[in-house]
Amino acid sequence: MELDVKQKVNKRSKLEDDHQQATGMETLPREIVLHILLRLPITSLVQFKFVCRAWRALAQDPLLANLHNTTSTSKAEKNPCLILHCDFPIRNQLCFIDFSDNQDKVRKFNMPFQAKMPEFDAVGSCNGLLCLSDSLFNDAICIYNPFTRDYIELPKSMQYPDQEVVFGFGFHPVSKEYKVIKIVYYRKSCSNSSFQRTRRVIYPRSDVQVYTVGSPAWRSKGKLAYQFVRRPSEALVKGRLHWVTRPRRYSPVRGIVSFDIADEQFREVPKPDCGGLNRCNYHLTVLSGCLSVAVYGNYGKLEIWVMKDYNVKESWAKELNIGAYIPKGLKQSLDRPLKIWKNSLNGRVVRVVCILEKGEILLEYKSRVLVSYDPKRRTFNEFVFKGTPNWFQTIVHQGSFNWIDTPHDL
Repeated sequence: MELDVKQKVNKRSKLEDDHQQATGMETLPREIVLHILLRLPITSLVQFKFVCRAWRALAQDPLLANLHNTTSTSKAEKNPCLILHCDFPIRNQLCFIDFSDNQDKVRKFNMPFQAKMPEFDAVGSCNGLLCLSDSLFNDAICIYNPFTRDYIELPKSMQYPDQEVVFGFGFHPVSKEYKVIKIVYYRKSCSNSSFQRTRRVIYPRSDVQVYTVGSPAWRSKGKLAYQFVRRPSEALVKGRLHWVTRPRRYSPVRGIVSFDIADEQFREVPKPDCGGLNRCNYHLTVLSGCLSVAVYGNYGKLEIWVMKDYNVKESWAKELNIGAYIPKGLKQSLDRPLKIWKNSLNGRVVRVVCILEKGEILLEYKSRVLVSYDPKRRTFNEFVFKGTPNWFQTIVHQGSFNWIDTPHDL
């Protein structure tokens, strides 16, 4: 069932007159109303808006949106709202699971931009806003609040004939700005490409493009000295986006590089001293607000390292060792969609998603199954939700009424 609340509300045969009977809710003091509404999950708040015009006015209180965005940040750390981006069997659909409303089913979003951008990738989520990019042309980019259905399409950016693109999306708490970063790796077109087909394509040139949401155009920051893994930024911490670097011929060591959304500078971040970091794949994540690294071992094993004091190398600590586990849901043989396979972590079995309310680690296995790991009992629990897609990529999201109307609202 799609999250289109207007269809869920019973259609009235006639419009309500101006003298509709008061429900009592609108007669309460504003502070009490806000206190009540802040206790509701985002799905209930969306439905609340469509009960009657009086309740809609209460739900549209600007202070409610600000307070809900603030409180939902802390709630999301314990009871996250998960966005499932799936393209199989239904291509490019967004679904969600909200742990705060105790629902055992996956619900779909009704996306208003689907006709304009039928194929898209998820760049990132920040303060209740999703950034999505056109996966066919890497040109059209939109920012979207899936619960209010508001969205804006960003201006076009510079394109190159032969390119690879890495994205990032985030917000800086000091500058109060939302920014999208687009790192383009490209090469000059070559007419004699028969030799190139037999070798890995190398993109020696780069162009860093930055867009401040609400501004009229993109800005070019010039070339980048780093080669990033071709995935969107996986961690936003302290107003900085983070990527993992690719090994290169003269620099075989993998590293972590940040982009400060405020001053728009790239900086290297110290990495943990785990012996296998330079010779095996790993990915970044955010656990309890801290930059974290999941290091892959043999047979699906994981080490989780957490930087407890940001940008201090000595604060890296190995928090967990997670043993190998094969969920029952993986035993079913399914056709693998090409796009999800390409975007998966180089065929790795498991990905760390977030921390749940009771301290469990939420894991995603092969883009097919969600599993919680209890570090105290060292046990695994496989989640089963009605309507879960066969294949998906999980995005940790903060459901809110947050939106960006004008540059002055940033």
